[in-house]
Amino acid sequence: MESRVLSRATTFGALPCHRKPSPRENAAVSFVSARLIGAVSEGGNLIWGRQLRPALLLEASPLKREILRPCLAAASSPTEGNDSAGDAKVAPLGFFDRYPAILTGFFFFMWYFLNVIFNIMNKKIYNYFPYPYFVSVVHLGVGVVYCLISWAVGLPKRAPIDSNLLKLLIPVAVCHALGHVTSNVSFAAVAVSFTHTIKALEPFFNASASQFILGQSIPLSLWLSLAPVVLGVSMASLTELSFNWTGFISAMISNISFTYRSIYSKKAMTDMDSTNLYAYISIIALLVCIPPALIVEGPQLIKYGFNDAIAKVGLVKFVSDLFWVGLFYHLYNQLATNTLERVAPLTHAVGNVLKRVFVIGFSILVFGNKISTQTGIGTAIAIAGVAIYSYIKAKIEEEKRQGKAA
Repeated sequence: MESRVLSRATTFGALPCHRKPSPRENAAVSFVSARLIGAVSEGGNLIWGRQLRPALLLEASPLKREILRPCLAAASSPTEGNDSAGDAKVAPLGFFDRYPAILTGFFFFMWYFLNVIFNIMNKKIYNYFPYPYFVSVVHLGVGVVYCLISWAVGLPKRAPIDSNLLKLLIPVAVCHALGHVTSNVSFAAVAVSFTHTIKALEPFFNASASQFILGQSIPLSLWLSLAPVVLGVSMASLTELSFNWTGFISAMISNISFTYRSIYSKKAMTDMDSTNLYAYISIIALLVCIPPALIVEGPQLIKYGFNDAIAKVGLVKFVSDLFWVGLFYHLYNQLATNTLERVAPLTHAVGNVLKRVFVIGFSILVFGNKISTQTGIGTAIAIAGVAIYSYIKAKIEEEKRQGKAA
């Protein structure tokens, strides 16, 4: 799904530590610190519409200034066994602390790499095992096992969840499950490149939901930027060689599901970190996906589905393919969230568009999908429209945050 929340609080490191400050200086330090904390809390991170606000950043009242006492104590008292606090040693910065851009670039690379590998491996599985409901369960199941093992070893430490938060997360997880299953139905029915072209319409559904369901005013510039997206997808669909209605309708339902997931996510704002939050959503989504998979595909799998797959590729490859595709699915989603936490929304929006270009391009190369000239032009127009929309939307959000900070 690397936080920037504390980036504006690093001013504390500049507090003088070589002499005992006067009472007036202590008051000034406390006053400035309180203002900085307030500014950071107003510009906290947004994850699926949730604002992450650690407890340190929420409180700026005098009653909570005890939190700052360790820093002030270091500034006002000598270290043990020394006459001066100036002898205190500062821990050296690590390599990634000195060069954060390298770590951010690594996150982007792994996000793209895992996403491309997932899409290619996923389609290859469907070529010999066309059961998207069951494969969707495997995706989520492997991710849940990964989360449980991570909690068991304390990386990360499991965050507690109460009944109120659970009630808020259930609609998010249901929409996540529906969107995931219908995406896989589309992947199994049509070319990967075509599914991703249809899914480029997701911003259109997001804008429509914001305008007509949430009652938010969408600027005209955003609506105009969506015109080439709709035009491009329409052009690509009319001449797509792998087109069928199952794949098209499933991808459209996926767009609608993820749009409602975004809406419910805004209502389920929480201070829980994104890793734990995604783990809980995955667990609930898995429970939602199991019954439809058993009902829709269970009888076929028992009669001939598993046997046919094993006869084609062997038991070891079949099981290993399902394991790795599930692991790649979970990791690329988690890395997408972690990357969002490291960069500005505009950078992430542009990165998300480029990711779709990479997936479409590599899927065409790997599977040798033949596309018509009109489909290629339509896909390019749709992706360009998404890029323009993402840029305008990110600029609007940035201006709103700057206005609140001012």
